[in-house]
Amino acid sequence: MPKPVVPEEKRRRRRPTRSGTVLSEPLIVETALRLLREHGSTGLTARRLGLALDCDPSTLYRYFRGMDDLTLAIGDALIGQALAGWRPVGEWREDLRTIGLRIHAAYVAHPQAALLTANRVTGRAQELAADEAVLDVLRRAGFSLPETVRVYHAFIDQTLAFAALDAASLALPSASQRADEDKWHSTYARLPRATHPRIAEAAPLLARRMVTSAYPTALEMLLDSAAGRLGTQVP
Repeated sequence: MPKPVVPEEKRRRRRPTRSGTVLSEPLIVETALRLLREHGSTGLTARRLGLALDCDPSTLYRYFRGMDDLTLAIGDALIGQALAGWRPVGEWREDLRTIGLRIHAAYVAHPQAALLTANRVTGRAQELAADEAVLDVLRRAGFSLPETVRVYHAFIDQTLAFAALDAASLALPSASQRADEDKWHSTYARLPRATHPRIAEAAPLLARRMVTSAYPTALEMLLDSAAGRLGTQVP
């Protein structure tokens, strides 16, 4: 059975740890992000976190119901980082573009954490704030409620899907990353026109574009599609 979560003001350590650390949810999440960056998802354990924070691993369960609850907090923290300081400018395309690029950038900045959290629904404060912001931008733009939900669904899922895809590439060992990127030069660029005419003609462009994220292009396509439907909405 999950352990009850003690309110923040009652569960904070009254005394620092041996290293002088005072535990808090943000500190635990920040440390978890560091462990994910250094060791990958397999390195994020209560025992390793306890060592990093100089506390007994059981202490962590005063802050989180378990490691899955911590995972959700990590995902929520990434969204919080993405939207920190963001303010709408009142132009719906620019506002959605900025939100999407910020969320994508926050996740790919922490690829191991992105792989762990991009498909999760946290229900926490930062996620709720982001969802409220996107829905508000769309409604203020004049989208009907059904169209707002339709565009919101595509926008959020596309953003997180590309974040997970790009994070998966960044999480590979450096040698594997280089080998994958080199395929566009060592394999695709050398295919003969006689057997692969379309790849052969596109090879120089493919070699330049396929080593970058397609998310900005996909985002613009989604915004173009949404704009086209804005004046011809289905109730």
